[in-house]
Amino acid sequence: MTSAEKLAGGIDNFVDAVGRITAWSSFALALVMGGNVLLRYGFNTGSVWSQELEWHLMSPICLFGMSYALRHGEHVRVDVLYASFSQRSKFFVEFVTAVLLMAISLIVIKLSWAYVLQSWTIGEGTANPGGISGRYALKALIPVGFALLFLQALAQAIQNFLAWRRPA
Repeated sequence: MTSAEKLAGGIDNFVDAVGRITAWSSFALALVMGGNVLLRYGFNTGSVWSQELEWHLMSPICLFGMSYALRHGEHVRVDVLYASFSQRSKFFVEFVTAVLLMAISLIVIKLSWAYVLQSWTIGEGTANPGGISGRYALKALIPVGFALLFLQALAQAIQNFLAWRRPA
């Protein structure tokens, strides 16, 4: 096993671990949403804090889950064309798309950095009374999530490039 394969495997293992932890956020989100529905329709009351907690849980699910989905091939692909490609061509297409995804991830990280720093500098919180403060922490998940996506795309690029180069 080459060092590149070890690196890709290590990234895959890390993304799997983050994905498993993130999955528990989905369980927490289901509990919070169920509680909010019960409070709203069963007791005619609610909490701004718990309603905001829903999207505070949804954000890491999406931002970390996209790397996990890429890792396990659950991302969207145009299978109409892809299905007819040879295995070698599929490896090449996967390599090119992984490189493009790495570039897109870097662009999002670069563009979101100022957004996060501005939020951090002003100590941004919620505008709603009784809501969750520290919105800057939630916004900081944007570059973190795309950094994780960059790493998973790097692992995919390594794996597909090595598979493409192997003799048939």
